[in-house]
Amino acid sequence: MHLEKEFEKIVKQYKTNMYMICYMYAKDSDEANDFFQETLIRLWQGFSQFRGESNINTWISRICINTCISSLRMTKKHAATIPLSIDLDMLDDDREQSRQLNRMHTLINKLGILDKALILLWLDNMSYAEIAEIMGISVSNVSVKLLRIKEKLKTMASVASDELTV
Repeated sequence: MHLEKEFEKIVKQYKTNMYMICYMYAKDSDEANDFFQETLIRLWQGFSQFRGESNINTWISRICINTCISSLRMTKKHAATIPLSIDLDMLDDDREQSRQLNRMHTLINKLGILDKALILLWLDNMSYAEIAEIMGISVSNVSVKLLRIKEKLKTMASVASDELTV
């Protein structure tokens, strides 16, 4: 029973981060919810074996990203992404933040699977060392990849802005 209470506490603490990762990988809210639910299942299955050798947030993020990537790989390549508009208490914000979140979702969803994982971990304020541990790459590789991803996103945002003003 103690394990269940501890698991509930951790899920409450990290549910927003988990859902944001799922949201960024999903093509619609149903898929985001499916990813989130599958992540919860996998977290519960591995919870009793978590030994605390890494930060709990690092462990949760790794499982969440791997769950989303595995789910995407199991389904055939999906069609173009539809921008999401969700109304969840955990993402309670104003209209401008919602627009920015949708725009960010659209741009990030154009990235490859691994680039998407890297930028999401960075956006979750994880250190380069934590990102390296989750992704299984060196800290310097994280730094180089994030610099390239940020430049790519800036370019994509600029192109999108130019297309809107034409």
